[in-house]
Amino acid sequence: MLLEVTDLKKYFPVAKTFIERILTKEERYVRAVDGISFSIEEGEVFSLVGESGSGKTTTGKLVLRLIEPTSGRIVFQGTDITSMSKKEIRPMRRHMQIIYQDPYASLNPRMRVGEAIMDPLLIHRIAQGREAREMVLEMLEKVGLTPPETFFNSYPAYLSGGQRQRVAIARAMITRPKLVVADEPVSMIDVSLRASILDLMMDLRREFGSAYLFITHDLAVAKYISDRIAIMYLGKIVEVGRTRDLFRNPLHPYTKALLSAIPVPTPGRRRERIKLKGEIPSAIDIPTGCRFHTRCPLAFDLCSREEPELMEVEPGHFVACHLHK
Repeated sequence: MLLEVTDLKKYFPVAKTFIERILTKEERYVRAVDGISFSIEEGEVFSLVGESGSGKTTTGKLVLRLIEPTSGRIVFQGTDITSMSKKEIRPMRRHMQIIYQDPYASLNPRMRVGEAIMDPLLIHRIAQGREAREMVLEMLEKVGLTPPETFFNSYPAYLSGGQRQRVAIARAMITRPKLVVADEPVSMIDVSLRASILDLMMDLRREFGSAYLFITHDLAVAKYISDRIAIMYLGKIVEVGRTRDLFRNPLHPYTKALLSAIPVPTPGRRRERIKLKGEIPSAIDIPTGCRFHTRCPLAFDLCSREEPELMEVEPGHFVACHLHK
């Protein structure tokens, strides 16, 4: 197993006003990630899907130890990295990379493209000098930025959004990582280019044997590339299973609502849209019982009183819902 996450939590303390500090000693927290468990096998694409505010991006950063977990356990390649110091975890960084959502913000505008991609090679002492330059030029060609010599000396300001994201992908993959956290990597790319970027990521995955923790709000994108999908809602995983099982037989009402929002391309066919009430609640004041019951069209009395556990209802298919006890 490449990655194992057990009961992972991240609580951010809420800052108090001067008056609140005087009147109460009670601490309040944003429970961004609230006890999730999952695993990723070598070479697998595992997607986290959910609305904004569900805790997907925080999970990705926790897995890479870019932020510190409140509690839980993260095991990468058989090594528990949960409590490692920055110095101890640094040699493992070459095997754990990230592709950020915004290609405009993820690149240093003062660094040439070649320098940005070469930087990980120098930091991890993989190559330097002419050897590093040749590796960068080869990677530029792999990600479709040709002629590579021209792009090597370009600045990010002169590139399109799609080209910048290809640079970001090249920078992440130059170390041949075992795990890549891809945080909404196509959400800010033109629709016409998204499929080509996803195909590029899959080609590099096959060539280097990398696994992806793919973060997205779009189930259609997740279906295109994922081996397994986990649905997150308000800091919890509410359903997880193989992609074909989740689309063939969605079990959680939230999953069904997300699926109903996917457009049907076939003329004359329509999918009945499930409209949810209101918006996702605050992660500070989480509803009692099932977190989804305030918006669920199928909620009943037990849902507001008792939080359901994530249980296996079919081989490899798990759901946290009182309707499937």
